[in-house]
Amino acid sequence: MMSRIEQLISEIEEYIDSCKPKAFSNSDIIVNKEEIEELLVELRLRIPDEIKKYQKIISNQDAILSDARSQADSILAEATAQTNELVNEHEIMQRAYTQADQVVEDAQMQAQAIVDQAYGDADAIRENAIRYTDDMLSSLQRIMNHTIEDAQSRFGAFMSSMQSSYDIVTSNRNELSGGVVREEEETPAPQPETAE
Repeated sequence: MMSRIEQLISEIEEYIDSCKPKAFSNSDIIVNKEEIEELLVELRLRIPDEIKKYQKIISNQDAILSDARSQADSILAEATAQTNELVNEHEIMQRAYTQADQVVEDAQMQAQAIVDQAYGDADAIRENAIRYTDDMLSSLQRIMNHTIEDAQSRFGAFMSSMQSSYDIVTSNRNELSGGVVREEEETPAPQPETAE
């Protein structure tokens, strides 16, 4: 069953695929900021829950190992009880020792096999959880990187437009200030009045 975070990643990918391409570009697209932010906010809220869920799965390995040790102890206790019963029978003492050793050896092998299997299962659970979480984070990283590149592209175009407008205003002011200076040079200065 697909988790909500996987559904969100699929929705983001489908949304990006549905976006219109930017004019004169093969890679840039036009993204609705509110829609992509809404999806990213929910994704950001869901990620901690998903990570907690897989941390819980990983923590279950302790329970698996504990159960394995309990089973091993139980087998050893049963083997010891059987050994004691056999040894208590005087007339079959020698056979009891032989059987007891075999029972203990078999019990130890079974206990070790259970513990080994438990470690293997715990490692597999941990690796799958880590791999799954890393895949989710990798998908999120690709989406965020694409969004950052798109934002940088739009900001660069905006700054270029602003610089062009600034240059035009500067040029116009320079032309105006040049006209004011020439007008002052052409206007004759007033002559002082002479007393008669």
